[in-house]
Amino acid sequence: MKLGYFTMPIHPMDRPYAESLIQDQEMAIFADRLGYHEAFFGEHVSDAAETVTSSLIFVTLLSALTKNIKLGTGVINLPHGHPAALAAQITMVDTLLEGRLILGIGPGGLASDMELFQTLEADRNAMFLECIDHILALWSEDPPYDLEGEYWSLSTGKTYMPDIGQGIIPKPYQQPHPEIVCSALAPFSKGIEKVAMRGWNVLSSNFLQAAGVKSHWDAFVRGCSEAGRTPDEYDWRLVRTIFVCEDEKMAEEYAFGADGPYYYMYNQIYEKLKRAEKLSIYKETFDQPDDEITLEYTMRKTIIAGPARLVADELVALREAVGPFGTLLYSGVDWQDETLGRNSMRLMAEKVIPEVNDAIGE
Repeated sequence: MKLGYFTMPIHPMDRPYAESLIQDQEMAIFADRLGYHEAFFGEHVSDAAETVTSSLIFVTLLSALTKNIKLGTGVINLPHGHPAALAAQITMVDTLLEGRLILGIGPGGLASDMELFQTLEADRNAMFLECIDHILALWSEDPPYDLEGEYWSLSTGKTYMPDIGQGIIPKPYQQPHPEIVCSALAPFSKGIEKVAMRGWNVLSSNFLQAAGVKSHWDAFVRGCSEAGRTPDEYDWRLVRTIFVCEDEKMAEEYAFGADGPYYYMYNQIYEKLKRAEKLSIYKETFDQPDDEITLEYTMRKTIIAGPARLVADELVALREAVGPFGTLLYSGVDWQDETLGRNSMRLMAEKVIPEVNDAIGE
């Protein structure tokens, strides 16, 4: 099993913005030094707690600060961009990273972003598909371009001058394009089969319980089968919220205490989903009563915390229950206590993952 990193990221709203961004950089640099295989960074434009407004810009910054780790957009919200601009920008970042870019994409999930970009009432899934189709066409077709769509129509036919290079969008460093990964939050998501059929890969949320996670693998296998593609465990990434330390009492206080950074992160997401009437994401079964889905319940069901051996045992049991995810993405949480935060990431790389791989025979 490979070890990766994923962060939204979420920080205290009263902290100076620059300090939060610096901490995000330091987390990524530390993951690189520890040998984490890859790292994904989320983006939202209009959220005071979620500090990265462009995952592509953030990944570009990290290109010069990291050496080996692959860097993923986690994810670019395609309906809020323009396919031509995104195609050109992704190509540039992929080239700067010399192939270390992973392209994470999605339709967007933050209501205030949707309102800002005037997609609140739009069919964002349709916009998402049209945008990525245009991007892929720009990368695969020769100019001049002539792409028609419901939301965007792209052309350079009137101004194309090949002798001086005008009207030509560059191709990605990775051919035919970087690996494409789609995030999946909802259990029993119908879109996962379509993702697999198109040759793309899946990143499953850390807020899902085991039943929901298993549904993602089952859907991915079905989609691969439909497309004549062999499902590969390394094409499925699972994010988990984890805190590793040597002391069980400290694990309980820091990972579950109301004054800790895990509680703060979970409260942020819980309130957003509650007000959007989407708390069903947290349910273990479809018929589970709504009043059981409390903040404390969601934390206890989806956070793994404790000494390295306990965390490793829980991850092995999770893998046996949900399917053979090949990459575990450690969820980045604010370094309220930097020493504890760094130690948890270090123990994850040096103790937990080796124990997991010994247990599963890899």
